[in-house]
Amino acid sequence: VQLQASGGGLVQAGGSLRLSCAASGSGFNRYTTGWSRQAPGKQRELVATITSRGSTNYADSVKGRFTVSRDNAKNTMLLQMNSLKPEDTGVYYCNAQKLGPNWRYWGQGTLVTVSS
Repeated sequence: VQLQASGGGLVQAGGSLRLSCAASGSGFNRYTTGWSRQAPGKQRELVATITSRGSTNYADSVKGRFTVSRDNAKNTMLLQMNSLKPEDTGVYYCNAQKLGPNWRYWGQGTLVTVSS
């Protein structure tokens, strides 16, 4: 599975962005997928996951502000980010096939910068 993330950019605090992840190859629609992020100088953290059936989970820091969704027919996944905060700044990666705490597949990352 190859993953391509897009949609990052510069936004002011309180604004919104929508990230997209396009997948190619077989299996995407069977896997749990999700988004991770890494802020400058910090460890990578899990942001959101969505199972093949659409069940979602979120990090406490983004609950109520971010929404993950997927379209299995189109092999795509979205992350709608609202009420963005400067601490949401980082490189966002789309992921597929969760293996315990890790992911088997990683996209190349897209940079989100939230200015105060």
